[in-house]
Amino acid sequence: MFEKIALVGIGLIGSSLARVIRREGLAGHVAISTRSATTLKRAEELGLGDSYTTDAKEAVRDADLVIVSVPVGSSGAVAEEIAPALKKGAILTDVGSTKASVIAQMQPHVPDGVHFIPGHPLAGTEKSGPDAGFADLFDNRWCIFTPLPGTDPEALERLSEFWRRCGANIDTMDPQHHDMTLAIVSHLPHIIAYNIVGTADDLESVTKTEVIKYSASGFRDFTRLAASDPTMWRDVCLHNKDAILEMLARFSEDLAFLQRAIRWGDGDKLFDLFTRTRAVRRSIIEAGQDIDVPDFGRQAVEHPSKN
Repeated sequence: MFEKIALVGIGLIGSSLARVIRREGLAGHVAISTRSATTLKRAEELGLGDSYTTDAKEAVRDADLVIVSVPVGSSGAVAEEIAPALKKGAILTDVGSTKASVIAQMQPHVPDGVHFIPGHPLAGTEKSGPDAGFADLFDNRWCIFTPLPGTDPEALERLSEFWRRCGANIDTMDPQHHDMTLAIVSHLPHIIAYNIVGTADDLESVTKTEVIKYSASGFRDFTRLAASDPTMWRDVCLHNKDAILEMLARFSEDLAFLQRAIRWGDGDKLFDLFTRTRAVRRSIIEAGQDIDVPDFGRQAVEHPSKN
């Protein structure tokens, strides 16, 4: 689809893209850039690209598609760095979990004639780095675009087709709507997980050994979320704070309702809540966004057949 694709950042998302681009033959040349020489060396050892450099400007030179896969707090600095080397007609996109902030950071640096189309693939695991990626990561997952006014429709369709060939489903949203939606379906669950695991770690009456030894599936699943990349999630909290604070306020109100029901022994309210939320799980499975197998398909997720 593209003569040259540049991947700026080669963590979980970037390395998964590199693998699926190779598998599907989506580019004649894949240029990989990352600031860490150690990470870059590992990407080269894995054979993820065709050229490797710590100079992002060099990586994006003459690229038809540039995909920025860095923590959202670094988006602006990366855009400023690569802007002079972006060729006219190139498509510039990102994979950040917040969109309004990324647009505010990146758009001022985008040269005229470059098609900037913010994006966000809703896919991932708690692992990070070039070894963590796998070509099936985006299969039947959503990639959401938040196109800016005046976006070239042909460029948007070309980028959409690229993600379709990577296995993803496509949708578009307003940036603010995206950020509010992701605050509840992704950001808040991670924050709650970090908090619960941190609380368990801090409890003086329960040692770390006991927490690990007696971890049932509920706490264990929280630790999976809480093992996600700290830099990425620090930036998400700082760059989507308004939406996250709104969702935290709503969650706190609902938690107070649950607390009262438990305190006053209101079994009917508890049963109604648990019945309603159980149906949500079934809806997610029916939508094809998870699998209904023993242990929530944990082995299938941790050991993809085409890793």
